Amino acid sequence: MTFNPFLTSDRSKNRKRHFNAPSHDDEVQVVQGHYGGQQIGKVVQVYRKNYVIYIKRVKCEKANGTSVHVGIHPSKVVITRLKLDKDQKKILERKAKSQQIGNEKGKYKEELIDKCKNEYNLL
Repeated sequence: MTFNPFLTSDRSKNRKRHFNAPSHDDEVQVVQGHYGGQQIGKVVQVYRKNYVIYIKRVKCEKANGTSVHVGIHPSKVVITRLKLDKDQKKILERKAKSQQIGNEKGKYKEELIDKCKNEYNLL
């Protein structure tokens, strides 16, 4: 039996990689490697099988004269600007709302503490 390293039994891993991959038209900056620090461009293609993304301005010339995009590992780039569509905006708003509720959850207000102290004659 052959073993394929690109297959996984855990579907959630594939799902996570699919939805966390840098999207097309996101603007990224290359941080490390040969093109590090100098190149900011849009993501042209995401190739998950080879763990590379192709960026618009990062190209090299082949021996026959044609220019091709250079594959860069996603861990070597930083997203500088997201391309947000209406669905992504809704998700971000929903997450921000739940974080705001989560920050207030479990917190006691000063007025409530004073009221309880007076009510039960505590210090």
